[in-house]
Amino acid sequence: MDSTVTVSADAIDERPKTVKPIALSERFQTIDVVRGLALLGILLMNIPFFGQSFQLELEPLRHPGSTDYNVFIFITVLFEGKMRALFSMLFGAGILIFIGRKEAIGGSNPADFYYRRLLWMVLFGVIHEYVLMWVGDILFDYAIAGLFLFPFRKLTVRQLLMCALVCVAIGGIKQERRHLQLRDKREKYLQVVTLEKAHKKLTDDQKKDKENWEKVLKQFRPDAKEVAELNKNMRSDYGTVFKTLEPENIRFHSMYLYLGIWDMLSMMLVGMALFKWGFFSNKLPTRTYWLTLLAGYGIGLPLSVAGLWLLQQLINNPAQYADTQWVAPGLGYDAQRALVGIGHASVLLLLYRSGVFGWLMRALSNVGQMAFSNYVLQTICCTLYFNGYGLGNFGKLAYHQLYYVVGVVWVINLIFSAIWLQFFRFGPLEWVWRSLTYWQPQPMRKVAVD
Repeated sequence: MDSTVTVSADAIDERPKTVKPIALSERFQTIDVVRGLALLGILLMNIPFFGQSFQLELEPLRHPGSTDYNVFIFITVLFEGKMRALFSMLFGAGILIFIGRKEAIGGSNPADFYYRRLLWMVLFGVIHEYVLMWVGDILFDYAIAGLFLFPFRKLTVRQLLMCALVCVAIGGIKQERRHLQLRDKREKYLQVVTLEKAHKKLTDDQKKDKENWEKVLKQFRPDAKEVAELNKNMRSDYGTVFKTLEPENIRFHSMYLYLGIWDMLSMMLVGMALFKWGFFSNKLPTRTYWLTLLAGYGIGLPLSVAGLWLLQQLINNPAQYADTQWVAPGLGYDAQRALVGIGHASVLLLLYRSGVFGWLMRALSNVGQMAFSNYVLQTICCTLYFNGYGLGNFGKLAYHQLYYVVGVVWVINLIFSAIWLQFFRFGPLEWVWRSLTYWQPQPMRKVAVD
């Protein structure tokens, strides 16, 4: 198996000066392999929100020793946040590949194609979120974050990493400001409790202060009636599901673009740095990949375990969250998910080099080459299985049983990708996206020159 697929500058210069999508022979197969892993891994994080009430997100931690608890621990330590970080890094690497090829070919302004590509992605994200009913859509958010990254394409590896650290710091400051607001609610609540014990009459503002903290506590104590109501609505018709999810969509993306955009930008910048270094394109010595594996797991996994312990303490005592400084744990979260994600990628790249599990590498490459189509396919499969306009299984499975569904969807992704790419150059949605980006239909069927 070839260690990588590269195209020299001379080879590019000899080709016609026509701006078009990358040919199959020019793809970095290792990037497709890692992207395939990240795409499949993201469903591990998304499945609880497809199949259960949002209020039950941390419910397994309330039942130590149960199957749900053990599965939650396994998923959280090894995959939670890590797959999203890795996917963000690959998005950053993809930015450099896309822009670099346009600049090498010349004859047009790369920014025109770059921003057109992202603006179409914004539209796809809105459709994915509001028409296909996936509240956790990342297409919209990635496209918005990507709009800021074009000027960073010329930076060195060190400069990109410095910019990533700045984004992490800004995100940490925003998280701390949010935490200070939470602490203020806690302090006002304690003042109200003191007044109540003294049998003082509360003002309307003080009653409001009490309600504000009780709402915070409610996030950690699922309301059985609200969960039952959500289950009922999600098992209903399309219109009811839409009305149920619409406020969640607005709330989620308002919060995520305020806080999460720094998360996305930091990981995308790291991905750009790793690509320039030669990490994702498999250009580094084997020894280097062993070192990134050991560093990624050796530092990242202990941090992940520590973060899980802190989360367990939060579940046991929500008030502790408001009484504790959380900047360091927040920064630790960013570090551990980036490090473990790089560790996962290192394992794959070492396996790719060794030639072991060639069939697995090909399967993951197929999924990664069609990541957009497979991401939306996951949504279609899950919403039809769980929502009322499909099979209506929302809220009917235990936490650990949700991962049986993940296994089935993975099989669908793998089989669909393998069959489709026997005949076509792109996935169906990749073809639509490319055709819109270049403003002309792209050749779809495979031909000998590919």
